Amino acid sequence: MPEYGRIIQQLVERCKEVSDKDERNEMAMAIIDFMGQRNPQLRDEENYKHKLWDHLYILANHDLDVDSPYPFPTKEELAEKPKRMEYPKLQGDFKFYGKSILQLIEKAIELEAGDEKEALIEVIANNMKKSYNVYNKEHVTDDVIFRHLKELSQNRLDLTGIESLEKSKIYYATNNNRNNNNKNTNNKNQPAKRRFNNNNNNHKNRR
Repeated sequence: MPEYGRIIQQLVERCKEVSDKDERNEMAMAIIDFMGQRNPQLRDEENYKHKLWDHLYILANHDLDVDSPYPFPTKEELAEKPKRMEYPKLQGDFKFYGKSILQLIEKAIELEAGDEKEALIEVIANNMKKSYNVYNKEHVTDDVIFRHLKELSQNRLDLTGIESLEKSKIYYATNNNRNNNNKNTNNKNQPAKRRFNNNNNNHKNRR
């Protein structure tokens, strides 16, 4: 474990040579504190003390007779491969949107009708448009994004009343630099016309 350095490794070897167990326990505690100081980022992790003791035992090559507050891992446990995790998949035409879009859609569905909900829906649609254009390397019309969003939300989010989708600054900034900066400036000055429909809440159309 090179992140701890040669000094700590030497201290661990010295601790193994101490004949008195009480002294070994005291030295092991001191080494643990020193390891925490050398790697302060571990303190942000859950159960970081437990990890330090595990690391101490690994540095000792699983041969250290001290009273640890945690059970030491065996070589077999460390060698065991983690269980394979199923990768979340989107089916068919929607695989390029990613799991984060689905999570945002669920969050938007849970929100009460209002400005916050409308703003989140617009963020979702803009990111869907960006993902579609980047993955398919072609321009997509807004009505396609509206249809996909409606289908992914099982008809609970409906943007069919919007005349145009505000362009994503992340995606279109790159596109317009290649084409026409003046055109980009003109587009920014034009406010997007929005009118959201929410079938789930029977939210009235707003112009």
